[in-house]
Amino acid sequence: MLRPPLDPPTARPMALVRWLYVVAALIVAMVVVGGITRLTESGLSITEWKPISGIVPPLNDAQWQAEFAAYQRIPEYQQLNRGMTLAQFKGIFFWEYLHRLLGRVIGLAFALPLLWFWVRRQIPRGYGWRLTALLALGGLQGAIGWWMVTSGLSVRTDVSHVRLAVHLLAALVILGGIIWTALDLRTLARASVDKPARLTVTGTVVLVLLFVQLGYGALMAGLNAGLAASDWPLMNGRLFPAETLAGRSFLDAAINDPFLVHFIHRWWAWVAFAGLVVLARKARAAGDRRVSIAIHSAVGIQILLGIATVMTGVPIWLAALHQLVGTLLLIATVWGAHAVGRR
Repeated sequence: MLRPPLDPPTARPMALVRWLYVVAALIVAMVVVGGITRLTESGLSITEWKPISGIVPPLNDAQWQAEFAAYQRIPEYQQLNRGMTLAQFKGIFFWEYLHRLLGRVIGLAFALPLLWFWVRRQIPRGYGWRLTALLALGGLQGAIGWWMVTSGLSVRTDVSHVRLAVHLLAALVILGGIIWTALDLRTLARASVDKPARLTVTGTVVLVLLFVQLGYGALMAGLNAGLAASDWPLMNGRLFPAETLAGRSFLDAAINDPFLVHFIHRWWAWVAFAGLVVLARKARAAGDRRVSIAIHSAVGIQILLGIATVMTGVPIWLAALHQLVGTLLLIATVWGAHAVGRR
């Protein structure tokens, strides 16, 4: 049976797949570095947004002193870090600078190859708008990041945990869109099937369940809620922190109270786990055993890492590993939803 020709004939879907996988790997690295930036409370060390000139870090003592002086004017320094030395400041500056640098690298790694593929007519029909939309979302993500940082520059001593969650989830939406597009292109390259996979009801529900869990993970980091309890399955010897609801609505506490946020994050994990098992089995029934193994492995490891992170007092390396596996779990879930929805 002859395969239908690609449209346009110069299209190179597998070249685009390899490129998108590289960009996805960079986003995973950025998510992990972003987590470390939050855990080390480094996110407010750079108090200005300079998309172009900010690429160059301080190169001499005068420039370092100027950056440090800017940091000394914000509430985080004045209320929490007064007396910090320049050497200590350089330590937190490193993580925020690396996070922003990765953002710029990702932007260039996406925009320049996209332009190259477009000029050479190597993008298959129907994918140009999708790739352009992902590029636009990447630009929006940079603005969301600065919107998040501004929340901690005038009144607060840290960034808004809600804005932090929005920033993380936006990055994960972009990552999911890149993985889904790469999988569609891989199918096109192998079988010239020009109908992209559809997002089924099962795939949608499971992705929503996982995004709620990942969003609460961001709230956990923003509120330092991992330190609210160090035992498991109980929290400070009790199942439910009932006192958190005294005099406040459930919705307010569910977003702003560290104890309730911690409680929801640790127990919603099992709701997401159940959905992921269903998705993995459906993906296997659809003929993709590898994605079933990937989902089961990632979710099992992620739950164990979450418990270990809480019970060991949230060490940075373990919390960062927990965030890394959470990102890989999202990739596996998108892969599973794609497998179920292939036509």
